[in-house]
Amino acid sequence: MPGNTPLATALWCAEQGWPVHPLLPGRKIPLANCTACRTPGHTPAGCPCPAAHRWCHGFHAATLDTDRITRWWTDNPHHGVGVACGPARLVVIDIDTHPAPLPARDRIWPGIEIGDTVDLTGLTNGFDTLAVLAALRGQDNPAHDTSTLRVRTPSGGLHLWYRADATRHWRCSSGNSPQRALAWQVDIRAHGGYIVAPTITTPTGTYQPLDGSLTPAPLPGWLAAELERTGHHRPHVPHPRNPRRTPARAQQAVQAAGAGHQRITRIMTTVLQEINDCGRVHDGAGFTAVLNRAAYTLGGLVAAGHITQDAATQALREAAHAARPGQDRRSMQIIAGGMSAGLARPLTPGRRR
Repeated sequence: MPGNTPLATALWCAEQGWPVHPLLPGRKIPLANCTACRTPGHTPAGCPCPAAHRWCHGFHAATLDTDRITRWWTDNPHHGVGVACGPARLVVIDIDTHPAPLPARDRIWPGIEIGDTVDLTGLTNGFDTLAVLAALRGQDNPAHDTSTLRVRTPSGGLHLWYRADATRHWRCSSGNSPQRALAWQVDIRAHGGYIVAPTITTPTGTYQPLDGSLTPAPLPGWLAAELERTGHHRPHVPHPRNPRRTPARAQQAVQAAGAGHQRITRIMTTVLQEINDCGRVHDGAGFTAVLNRAAYTLGGLVAAGHITQDAATQALREAAHAARPGQDRRSMQIIAGGMSAGLARPLTPGRRR
């Protein structure tokens, strides 16, 4: 049973095999990063903070280490508790009740056609849309599933906790998103996300477990099928034997580093190929972090005088366009931010930065 203090709850979650991380007191968002982790271009990959027992990067810092958990919440007894869903192998169906007008018919149940003659009167929130989806599939309403952990949220919504198959990676989504959604006002918390632990209290109320099981049941087959249908399954993408070539314009920028600058050429080739590799995966490849890191690195080379800023920017733009066509404006914003940070820190291979 979850405890009556955040520390007890965190330890209980760890006993279930669910890595936990602190949340801001009275809030449902992670604590802020340390100064070093707020540096533009910095990413969780390779960050030394977890090894130093710091909680930077939110759910990336989640742990099962009871000593660390005890220290975190003993020193900060009012911090909330978040559970990292991916490492915990959890899929949480988050039913919302936000007052909002209905979206377009094709966004209420993505992929399910709703004729203009269908009366949608009375459809007001995620409880309604999930119930209708279950009825369409001939299944019981998951909101009434007492075989799994159900947690009432302070806003009147409901979290349905399910155990995911270890061989499958499910992705997060927002029920109001035009890109990927199960149903309107029904969010999905899975890989790349976290959920507030049961019994945690905020100023608006407590995340209260309901009567029934305190153990997540296996994700029902029909819900798994619906999640796959709506693009929530992240398939394993094997590394191809013949990866794509780096775009021609990017290769020209690499060559512009000049003969006799093998280290510079090697660095540029590596970071540009990492961007290029993201093109093999539509989502879940960490494209933003990869592009930001590449821009930061090339910005450092520019600052050290190894390449021109125009050549570096053009190479990054070309690689980003090949990996994410149609997202040029967003890519250039990422490039500008990473490059700006890199320009402040000259990079010369072989020297400590």
